[in-house]
Amino acid sequence: MSSTLNQRELLNTHQLDSLPTTHPLKTTGVAESPMLKALTGQKGSHHPVWFMRQAGRSLPEYRKVREGIPMLEACLTPELACEITLQPVRRHNVDAAIFFSDIVVPMKLAGVDVDIVPGKGPVLSQPVRTAEDVKNLPELEDSALDPIREAVSLTVKELGDTPLIGFAGAPFTVAAYMVEGGPSRDHLRPRTMMHSDPDTWHALGQWAARTAGQFLQTQIEAGASAIQLFDSWAGSLSESDYRTYIQPHSAQVLQSVAHYGVPRIHFGTGTAQLLKAMHEAGADVVGVDYRLDLAEAQHRLGGGVPLQGNIDPALLSAGWDVLKEHVDHVLADGACAPSHIVNLGHGVPPETDPEILTRLVEYIHTQTAREVA
Repeated sequence: MSSTLNQRELLNTHQLDSLPTTHPLKTTGVAESPMLKALTGQKGSHHPVWFMRQAGRSLPEYRKVREGIPMLEACLTPELACEITLQPVRRHNVDAAIFFSDIVVPMKLAGVDVDIVPGKGPVLSQPVRTAEDVKNLPELEDSALDPIREAVSLTVKELGDTPLIGFAGAPFTVAAYMVEGGPSRDHLRPRTMMHSDPDTWHALGQWAARTAGQFLQTQIEAGASAIQLFDSWAGSLSESDYRTYIQPHSAQVLQSVAHYGVPRIHFGTGTAQLLKAMHEAGADVVGVDYRLDLAEAQHRLGGGVPLQGNIDPALLSAGWDVLKEHVDHVLADGACAPSHIVNLGHGVPPETDPEILTRLVEYIHTQTAREVA
């Protein structure tokens, strides 16, 4: 392990003093779990594995409990959010749970009129496109986060020594939805606003960063042992634009939780050109999507960075022999990093056979136990 990682680990141990005395990192074996070891650049008993969008979509038990319940209602019903978060841990024996939520939940809790339309995605009743629109955005009140506190608390009680990863959408993705008023293929409006009205853009980015920071702080204080900042749409940006218009706001989010000392993962899709800038925003671990080999990602990052990724989700349905060969390649590439959290290079496709995911976790655990012993 590099001296940088040793220093960071010691710093984090000191910073954990700011967590509640009942936090799982202080009261359970979470701190010694394979996941937490890997997140801090250490080798554990095996390479840990979890899947983005593992809490739902492909699971029949998820579809059953969600039947007739809108997405945002499910996210804000503590008992249901807890149950959905736990389902893939029970079924697949993954090494971490990811908190069941959505990137627009903080926006919704702040009072923005947004809904998730089936088959379309997040839709705002009124897009945010002017300085006045941004000025009129409501601030997220702490009391509005009570359902999140309750859901996280319920979840970590059930997880025991398995860590919970907190989740939030990154400022660019959130702001892009707000400016567009809904999903977009090319994010032209937010990209135009950056250049035509940078003051308004930065004001919106600061609002998105504040709410994301509050959302993550709440999850950490209630029991999350790591966090992931997810930037769905940053891949549409050049590195120059990212550094000028986005990185300061993502850095604001990551810095807002730095004092807790929990590991911070930063992931985006289509962001091969942005990996170094995303790491420099304050990430401890960089997630890599399926478009770039992990060895090349580590090269671009300059070495010494724990990585997460990057199984191609399309290969989950390509047959076991094809998938196994691909996973072996991913594991071999991941050896370039001080530690490697195995994951998909994006979310679990809804048509995925859950048995494949269960088998994949077992294979990764048994394959890598010998390597890291």
